[in-house]
Amino acid sequence: MKTNLIDKDLWQFSHYVKPIDLSFHQYLLLAADPLLIHTGNMDQAKVLLPELEKLLEGRPLAHIFISHFEADECGGLPWILQAYPEAEVITSEVTIRQLQGFGIPARTLAGKPGESLEKEGWELEFVSYPSEMHLWEGILALEKKRGIFFSANLMMSFGESAGRLVPRVWQEEIEGIRHDQVPDPDKRLLLMENLGKLEPRLVAPGHGPCLQLA
Repeated sequence: MKTNLIDKDLWQFSHYVKPIDLSFHQYLLLAADPLLIHTGNMDQAKVLLPELEKLLEGRPLAHIFISHFEADECGGLPWILQAYPEAEVITSEVTIRQLQGFGIPARTLAGKPGESLEKEGWELEFVSYPSEMHLWEGILALEKKRGIFFSANLMMSFGESAGRLVPRVWQEEIEGIRHDQVPDPDKRLLLMENLGKLEPRLVAPGHGPCLQLA
């Protein structure tokens, strides 16, 4: 695993899996209320935790954002919660039900598309994200104070990408959302329309280099 400072107080934890040529990223927003974006799977979380503890320097982890219910987004949640049992999990209502159904105890808060959540040092604006199995509703988030968009499995690419930033154009990234990423054409068009209303300056994806937007 590699740890890199991506932007001011945004740290990236990156795990490269060579057999599939794909990097898996988690992020820590080291604000007054620290926010972890995704946990990685169980193995990744076990490696991430010592780095997380080092950066927090004894401070509690206040919140964990999970975009949708999938192994590399929240598979390591039980491990992280062992160390930080008071951390509040911010995710979609569907994902909350899945966590409960799999017997994962967590303090949860539902992020609602079109609404914002403000804590000390950051503010997340949520966008509906039809994701994974059955197109269950997940949520994507724009951190409004810094202009950082957490894109989960959108705007991703293969390769070893720890710490990398590349220039991109926001509208071109939106138009590049593929049918296999959101198979329902109506939901894909609505997602693209909602993303077009945002004005991020940086994209922090779950896979691939971060995007510095023109």
